[in-house]
Amino acid sequence: MKQFNFKSDRYYNSNHLWSKQEDDGSITIGMDELGLDSLGEMAYLTLPTVGAPVEMGKVMGSMEAAKMTGELFAPITGIVVDKNDAVLQNPLLVNEDPYNNGWLIKIEPTNWAEESGAMVSGDALPEWMESESERFESQGITG
Repeated sequence: MKQFNFKSDRYYNSNHLWSKQEDDGSITIGMDELGLDSLGEMAYLTLPTVGAPVEMGKVMGSMEAAKMTGELFAPITGIVVDKNDAVLQNPLLVNEDPYNNGWLIKIEPTNWAEESGAMVSGDALPEWMESESERFESQGITG
């Protein structure tokens, strides 16, 4: 089984987006390696504009990748305060550096305490990663 790198300072959801609380209270959102592995190389992204409201579980953008085209669903509710123009110009950055330069957007959250509780983090991560890897493998969607 392929090993995937997950950063323990983030929260993950079943759509394989990570959320990380920054020092200023904003939340940076990106895609994790397992999700990216199942998608293949990123070819095109759309992201919400700065100032746009996003709602947890609702569409916030879209992506086209080698193996799949689909929608991006907001992992939390809030207002977009920044978007990563570099990934719009070069979507491969998301694959090459998913936890740093390949981030997608930053959100000013409206309910981080509650919504982060619905995600996986900390001690629960290793077990979740393993079950997600197995789920992807059993569905034949890993690289």
